Amino acid sequence: MGLFRKEKKLDQDSMKEGVGLITLTSPTSVIAEQFRTIRTNIQFSSIDQKLRSLVFTSSGPSQGKSTISANVAVTWADQGVNVLLVDADMRRPTIHQTFQVPNKKGLTSLLTEDEFDFNTTIQKTPVDHLFVLPCGVVPPNPSELLNTKKMDKLIVELTKHFDLVIFDAPSVISVTDAQILASKVDGTILVAPQGIADKRSVAKSKELLEVVHARILGTIMNRVKPENTGGYYGGYYGGYYGGYYGAEESKK
Repeated sequence: MGLFRKEKKLDQDSMKEGVGLITLTSPTSVIAEQFRTIRTNIQFSSIDQKLRSLVFTSSGPSQGKSTISANVAVTWADQGVNVLLVDADMRRPTIHQTFQVPNKKGLTSLLTEDEFDFNTTIQKTPVDHLFVLPCGVVPPNPSELLNTKKMDKLIVELTKHFDLVIFDAPSVISVTDAQILASKVDGTILVAPQGIADKRSVAKSKELLEVVHARILGTIMNRVKPENTGGYYGGYYGGYYGGYYGAEESKK
């Protein structure tokens, strides 16, 4: 793919309008290590089937799924895996801001134009092996675009070019976008911040995902205060700990 965009160094100042990439700006920190732990736990949650496509979603907006999906994508790329992070949140896109890439063309272009032009839509990042597909122009009908045979074909084509494709999707309860994507990929991760996502919302999200036969790999609980972290794998970000629960444990 002809990814000719000049790479730009990313730091916390350049990402003010996107999400924080602690795994890039402070890769040796305890926080970054916890994101690597989350990545490893996701890998071990699917030993029998190789994961080629993942969806990260949450029960509601502003719950940290974009931060987690971006940082987990960086840790996967650090392993030498060719990763594509796709901004499938076509209502509140952030990936172009986080990675400081153009957003004139992106996912919506691929779904509305006659041919897949990856050269003008997929962007290289400063992280080796990590590429991003921004949202592009925000469409009036995101759900309709995602629920098409062309989206099915796109996922197939992307997984031919990349070892892993990660979709940052909108929250489950708000719109049907996450359900649609979850029905098309190998696995789904649900992000649930403590003190923000209540049990009923998380349970309802799980129910909606199960309706479309989504393969729920597990739940990431973020923004958990340190004193409450005993007994599970942690991922620390922005002053709060979070843990990854596999699908079986998350049923409890």
